[in-house]
Amino acid sequence: MDPSALQDRIDKYLTTAEVARRYRVAAGTVRYWRHIGYIPGGVKRGKNWLYDPDRLDQWDAEQDGAAA
Repeated sequence: MDPSALQDRIDKYLTTAEVARRYRVAAGTVRYWRHIGYIPGGVKRGKNWLYDPDRLDQWDAEQDGAAA
């Protein structure tokens, strides 16, 4: 695999802090959501949790549909 392609795949993932900014909540809230299974897509890499923005986009759309 091309090293730049691999880096692009890695860079697309969001950290807990980035997800917190996205939803305008504290990082602790994102950690709690992950703990209770509310938010999708968290994968642990080393000591960090990373989130796939595509899965978050899909989750957002599902949440919008549930409110209707």
